[in-house]
Amino acid sequence: MTGASSGIGEQTALELLRRGFTVYGAARRVDRMSALVDAGGHAIAMDVTDDASVRAAVDRIDSEQGRIDVLVNNAGYGSYGALEDVPIGEARRQFEVNVFGLARITQLVLPGMRARRSGAIVNISSIGGRIYEPLGAWYHATKFAVEGLSDSLRVELEPHGIRVVVIQPGAIRTEWNGISRRSAARLSAREVTFEVTDAAVALLAERGYEPEYGARPLRRVIQREIDDRISDLFVSGALGDGEGVRVDAAGGEFVVAPVPRATVSLAA
Repeated sequence: MTGASSGIGEQTALELLRRGFTVYGAARRVDRMSALVDAGGHAIAMDVTDDASVRAAVDRIDSEQGRIDVLVNNAGYGSYGALEDVPIGEARRQFEVNVFGLARITQLVLPGMRARRSGAIVNISSIGGRIYEPLGAWYHATKFAVEGLSDSLRVELEPHGIRVVVIQPGAIRTEWNGISRRSAARLSAREVTFEVTDAAVALLAERGYEPEYGARPLRRVIQREIDDRISDLFVSGALGDGEGVRVDAAGGEFVVAPVPRATVSLAA
């Protein structure tokens, strides 16, 4: 199960464990899956947008269990804002997580299911795959895509004994709503500029990244690592107009603080 560190994913994983399933929960935030591990599950670090990470997770499960019978694609997020305010890079990232990440891990588990002529793919979509709303164009586009992909895949895989199930949750009290509201608040400022210190770059390097100053891949890594903290600055009002963000590192963790835009050396 992907996206198992909180919300629907966490609770579903725990329920499957209670029903006797062998459960592997995958997420970027492995430290958030202690409840899953305590209940007898397995926690795997996975970034669904990183092919090497996805391959390593699938290979580990195949090695330890010999098969994957059910895949629950739950990883996803919503980034809201007016269409013209959401950078194309952010729109692409939503598709990378919500659609292409789901499709890639499905590609990797299907050969074994086809060989056994059994299995199930459960895609956690959303009521947002059936309805639409203002400021949600990119998010709803990803969920409509998941619906179309799943419906086509269901017909494709039925002759091979593999089921494809789509679940369309409505409003549920999880972290998702707060994250989507913070993303809208963040995007309302149009642009954020970063100053990334040498210490922060060194920490990224320790985690396997090789960033370069000024390179857009660095910005994507920074956003992935500290997105919630930057959003919290916006929502709390700590990050005002004309300010940027300094990303530093101390004690093995990122430290994020607002700074005057004039001092910022790395453009977002």
